[in-house]
Amino acid sequence: MGDFDFFVGTWNVVNRRLRERLVGSDEWEEFPGVSVAHGFFAGGGHFDEITFPTRGSAGATVRIFDPARQEWSIYWMSSDTGVLGQPPMVGRFVDGVGRFYADDQHEGRPVRCRFVWSDISATTARWEQAFSVDGEQTWETNWIMTFTRASEG
Repeated sequence: MGDFDFFVGTWNVVNRRLRERLVGSDEWEEFPGVSVAHGFFAGGGHFDEITFPTRGSAGATVRIFDPARQEWSIYWMSSDTGVLGQPPMVGRFVDGVGRFYADDQHEGRPVRCRFVWSDISATTARWEQAFSVDGEQTWETNWIMTFTRASEG
């Protein structure tokens, strides 16, 4: 519990996302975001909403800790779809790096999805998403968020 306590507060976000996924593309788009995160259940749960002002959309994440399994489940939802994403990403932090996995689909194609939280400090954090279509032998990173804590005041 408490692994995501670092994230409580307001963050400026630089998003880098592949324009096309799983086609060998190396063309990235970059856009800003602002994330506001809150904790609950004494560190056993977290919620954040991220807005993408230049895209006219938003997303939200709910994270809940299972003390019996010592694992987090992460659920994503987007204002673009209005749907709570399933299945959740599941995983844990080890040595300050969080790794979370799920079997999912991208444009109807089965993929293994991975989230990695790293480079965590009081004022910075990094999140990335990657897909694998070959049983985790290789990964294509397709979205990177670089977080910088917003100044208070």
